[in-house]
Amino acid sequence: MGIPQPAFYMFKCEQSAPPGMPKPSCVSAQNPESQQLFQYLAQKIMQEGIMGTVQPMRTGCLNRCSSGPVMLVEPGHTMYTALTKEKIDRIITEHIIGGNVVEEYVIDAELWDAPITPADMKKQMGM
Repeated sequence: MGIPQPAFYMFKCEQSAPPGMPKPSCVSAQNPESQQLFQYLAQKIMQEGIMGTVQPMRTGCLNRCSSGPVMLVEPGHTMYTALTKEKIDRIITEHIIGGNVVEEYVIDAELWDAPITPADMKKQMGM
């Protein structure tokens, strides 16, 4: 038997805008906890004994800055917003281990509509 694939990938936005930028960031000096969330996520996954099946990933901007800090869970295209350590605890316990999306932490539908294919995007742009 080979090494199993992860059942989940957890993409935590680690984008930090330079000081003075008008756009919010998922990681900022104004929110010290935001700087600790990825490390907390990885440690929590290890503590639960599920690191082999859940892969935490640092990522750049996920283009939902006003809802940050954000994290995308795959499979399922589930975008969690306004992350805190407490929210990460519930996401791991209820969604990752329990199989139930934590709906109250999911991004609003108007900010996270259905995916669009690259071909359809080109058509919309008249290309």
